[in-house]
This record gives sequence, structure tokens and C-alpha cells, in this order.
Amino acid sequence: MDKQTIPHKITAARFVRAVRNFAACEDGWKAKLMFAGLIALLFGINGMNVVNSYVGRDFMTAIADRNKAAFIRQAIFYIGVFAASTLVSVVARFTEERLGLLWRQYLTRQGIISYLADGTYYRLNASEELENPDQRIAEDIRAFTTTTLSFVLMLLNSSFTIVAFSGVLWSISPLLFIVAVLYAACGSSLTIVLGRAMIRLNYDQLDKEANFRSSLIHVRENAEAIMLAHREGRLAARLLYRLDALVANLRRIIGINRKVGFFTTGYNWLIQIIPALFVAPAFIDGKVEFGVVTQSAMAFSLLVGAFSLIVTQFQSISTFAAVVARLSSLVEAIERSQTSTGPAIEMVQEEGRVAYEQLTLLSSENGSPLLKELSISIPFGTRVLLTGANQAARVVLFRATAGLATAGEGRIIRPGADDLLFLAQRPYLPPGTLRQVLVRTLHERDIPDDRIFGLLHALHLEPVLARAGGLDKEHDWETLLSLGEQQLLAFIHILLAAPRFTFLDRASTALNPDQVQKILHMLSENSISYINNGTPDDLLDLYDAILEIEEDGVWTWKASKI
Repeated sequence: MDKQTIPHKITAARFVRAVRNFAACEDGWKAKLMFAGLIALLFGINGMNVVNSYVGRDFMTAIADRNKAAFIRQAIFYIGVFAASTLVSVVARFTEERLGLLWRQYLTRQGIISYLADGTYYRLNASEELENPDQRIAEDIRAFTTTTLSFVLMLLNSSFTIVAFSGVLWSISPLLFIVAVLYAACGSSLTIVLGRAMIRLNYDQLDKEANFRSSLIHVRENAEAIMLAHREGRLAARLLYRLDALVANLRRIIGINRKVGFFTTGYNWLIQIIPALFVAPAFIDGKVEFGVVTQSAMAFSLLVGAFSLIVTQFQSISTFAAVVARLSSLVEAIERSQTSTGPAIEMVQEEGRVAYEQLTLLSSENGSPLLKELSISIPFGTRVLLTGANQAARVVLFRATAGLATAGEGRIIRPGADDLLFLAQRPYLPPGTLRQVLVRTLHERDIPDDRIFGLLHALHLEPVLARAGGLDKEHDWETLLSLGEQQLLAFIHILLAAPRFTFLDRASTALNPDQVQKILHMLSENSISYINNGTPDDLLDLYDAILEIEEDGVWTWKASKI
């Protein structure tokens, strides 16, 4: 999808929908008010430009006639118009930036919510159908909002300019007006022909820049592991490869810019002389005043500029078109992910139990069965040991129960997300404060500090508290803590969240047997049912049932002997 062409009608429909949703949002009234103010300011700017053209004409005529009184009077008018134009232009620019920021904030919020909803981020990453969604949300939305607003205002301003100065230029010379229209039309057509490839190249450049940056981030995030493995050479080769790809594409962009630049530079230079070629002979013959020459130059320049947005803004337009295509790809991928039928395994939400009905799980490598037709029900209050020689099947069962993409068929019945939590072999602790790591989001102030301190003490994690500098200092926990400490903090998070069920995956990898027994006892004391992907050495008195999976995918379910 990422490299395919997005149909223009679909992209246009999404563009209109984005504008309409923004106008209808909570801050939409602010946006409408700002936009109405911008239109009024644009009217004011163009009106003052017209006034300025006549004041400038009379000013230059007074100089040519050596009329000192008229010169002083027109100079005062000139300064007044410049001051008013400056004020209106600055206010217009400020309003435009604030409106762009408001729109960016709204779209980025919507992008984040859609990206993180229902595991969309996971499915997009697993499918690898879209490159750098993070960059599209962070950078492309910023470029989209600011550039869209800028182009809309430029189009409106150009329309006002055409209306305001067509009459001025026509009154000076109808032929010069026709020349301005034809000159702009030819210039726009040639610019499109010369720079047609820029949209595709700009699209690719944004991805290549993001790929290079993500490789650098990978080095920073894995610095210790890279140092231990001495893989700097491989990473250097990867970084240099991506740098070369980036530079090669950028060279092509620069080459096209050179061709377009030769044309547009000459095009802009000619704008300055064409009016004089038509109006100067009339001045020489005494048919018009000298100020008309300067007024015609100003009117011609503004009118051609209004007609020539493609010429003057081609680089920005090509970049903007690439950004729109990339955002359309992002929206397309998110919509497809959220409406996809999903895997053959049916997920059913039901409170009070975890159950599997005719569940068969397949290997992602060769499609061979890892687990065959599992049918069991684990009611609330049941403690289960998951064991057996087939460790791959046990791990895949953990992943499938969590809702991760897994090949297979059958049905999984489980409680909602609040009543079934998972403790992975390598848990994820989000960057933030220790309180934010341990307490469920939006409930940080519901759990008293004494409760948190008591759990940290029970698991001998006072050194972690000391290293963290208390509960409210932010850290990157992966670099600060050992894997075992991360496991224990993730376990405290489960205790404080108090779900009805939890599923533990190979906790004994990072914890010693005594620590594993301790956390299982604490789960039982807090009335949290658990399924533990453990080892045959686990104490059976900590379990009510055992699910054993053999190498051929055959399983057995039996009650534990207490």
C-alpha cells in the first residue's frame, strides 16, 4: 500500500473530511473565527496594496515633476500606508500560525488516538505495510496543517489580487493585461513539465530521512547491547547504506531543482522588464505620467505572481503533495487495520473465566501444529500451571490469549482488558515516574503511597526506590533496572490493578524460585487467579490444575494433587 498511488478522489475526500471534522470539533468555533479574521485581513492587505499603487504612482510623478509640496504630501501618505500594511500583515501572520497550531494539535491528537486504538499500532508494525507511521504523525501532520493553511491563504490572496489589480492593469494597458495572463499560463505549464518527478522523489525522501533517523535511534536505545556484541561495524554499514540512499535521492531532487531553477529565475527576471517595454514608450511620447510606469510594474508583478503560484511555489507544492499522499496512506492503513476481519482465531469477551474451544495453534515458520484442539475452561479462582516439553506452544498460547497475531483456528474466551493482565518474559515499563509505572493510568492518586511502599518492601525493592529518587521522578527504566527488577515492578503493577486473572510467561527466567513462589503467594492472597507458564519444578501446592503440552501438540489437563 505504501508505494501504491492513492486515488485522487479518495485523497480529496479525506482532505475535505479532515477540514470538516476540524470545523466541527470542540475548538472549531475558534478556528472559524480565526479563518474569518484572516479573510478580512487579506481584504485589508489587498486594499492597501491598491492604495499603495496609486500613492506610489503620484509619489514618483511628483519626483519626475520636481514638485516638492506634492512629494512631501505623497511621502506622508506612503509612510502611512506602509505602517498600516505592516500592522495588518503581522497580525495576519500571527493569526495564521495560531490557526495552524490549533489544527495540528487536533489532527495529531486524532492520529495518536487512532494509532493506539485496538492494537492498530501492533498490527501495522506486524504487517510491515506502512513505513514510519511515527514520522507521519509527528512530522507530516505538522507539514500538512501549516502548508495547507498557507496554500489556502495564498489562493485566496491571489484571487483578491487578481480582482483588485486586473482593473488597474487593464486601465493602463489592455494588451499588458493579456500578456500577464498568457505569460503566467505558459510559465505554469512549463514548470509542471520540468518538475513532474518531484512529488515521487519528495515522497521517497521523507521515508529515507526517517529510515536514517530511526537507525540512529536504534544505536542509542541499544548502546549497551551493541557494545557487548561489538557489532559497530555492521551498524556503521547499515547507517552508511541508508545515508547513501538518502543522498542519492536528494541528488536527483537537486538536479530537478536546477532545471526548474533555470526557468523560474529567468521567468521572474523578465517580470521586471516586460511592463516597461509596453508602458515606457507611452511615457516617452508624453501620453502617460512617469508614475504610471512604476504603477504598471507593480500591478503587472502582483498580477503575474497571483496567476503564477505553480511557478513561484513549485517546490513547496511538490513537497505538500507528497505529504498529502503519505498521510492518505496512513489513514488508509489505519482504516484497513481497524476493519480487517483478523485472524481465524475468534476472540470472545466473557467475564469470570478464561476458556479455549477447539483451539489449534500453528507455527509461524512452517505452519505445523504446535497445539491441537485445546478445549478447557478456567473459572475465576483457579490457579493453573502451564508446562510440558513444547515450550513454543506454551509461548504461542500466551501470545494468542493476549490477542497478538497468531496463526491457528478456534475460539478464545476471556475477560475484558481490565480483568486479565499479562506479565511477559520481558515486561514493558513505559518511561515516566515510578508511580506511573506501578499504578494504572488515571488512577495515580487513588493508591496511597503506603500501599506502594509496602509492596516494594515486601519484594525487597527499596534499592530501586532509592535509585529512582522516589515515586515521582522520571526515568527510562530499561537502562536503570535489571530484567528481574523490571519483572517485579510489573508484578506490583498487576497487584495494584487487581484484575481477576493474570497470565505469567516464564517469570523464572529473570527471577529465582523463591521470588516466583513469593509473587504467586501474593497473587493468591489478593484473590487474583493466575496461569503461569512455568517449569516442572514449580511447587504443585501453588496450583489447582496443570495444563501440559507435549512436543506433538497433544495436551493433558489434570487437577493438581495438594
